[in-house]
Amino acid sequence: MTKFERVFGAKKPVIGMVHLGALPGSPLHDGAAGVEGIITAARADLLALQSAGFDAVMFGNENDRPYEFQVDPASTATMAYVVGRLRSEITVPFGVNVLWDPMSTVALAAATGAAFVREIFTGTYASDMGPWTPDAGKAMRYRDRLGASDVAMLYNVCAEFADSLDRRSLADRARSAVFSSIPDAVLVSGAITGEAAALSDLEAVKAVLPDTPVMANTGVKHETIADVLDVSDGCIVGSALKIGGDTWKAIDPERASDFMALVDKARGS
Repeated sequence: MTKFERVFGAKKPVIGMVHLGALPGSPLHDGAAGVEGIITAARADLLALQSAGFDAVMFGNENDRPYEFQVDPASTATMAYVVGRLRSEITVPFGVNVLWDPMSTVALAAATGAAFVREIFTGTYASDMGPWTPDAGKAMRYRDRLGASDVAMLYNVCAEFADSLDRRSLADRARSAVFSSIPDAVLVSGAITGEAAALSDLEAVKAVLPDTPVMANTGVKHETIADVLDVSDGCIVGSALKIGGDTWKAIDPERASDFMALVDKARGS
């Protein structure tokens, strides 16, 4: 059994996003609501996703715009505190993602007992945040030094808000990342949060990685989930589950339940 199978179990798992409110120190942080406000909103989203039947959840700091490559330690510490406060209420496997900092993401996973992480671990990009050169070797060794070698590593191989400076095709970059960096799954994204990855990109990456899970990372919607699961090995979804499909709003329990009903139908269950 692979690590991916041990973590998710379900055939073609669907991971629901818990987008935390802007953390202390970030420009959009709501000082009046404070950390307790972040916890209250995250709890509501977590319970809605679990009630709808999602296979796993992931906590991320999407609201911490503008994003950073080396986040303030307070951001990681606050995320750990929030997840810790909710830990007893989490009933499915959970993951974490500290945008866009692989080392902080790994540290957060080790501190909270997360089963998986998502990040940009490989490649070289020109991005909205400046030159982007993550170090997969450093992050993987850090994971093992922290005693978290069981944490599954989900590699996003086409960064949002950026363009790869590597002129190889996406499929070739994905195949190379698997050979050189041993991810547990490869993620294919659209241009920004909430925008879909092209089905042709998912098909191309899956064609060269038949033995590695390939998941859609962004922009999966109610009307596309069947097609996405037909091509991929699962997906991560956030915006489509929100009130009005708005990335920055709360999870709509009805939209979340409707989404999983479509997932069940697509998976034949």
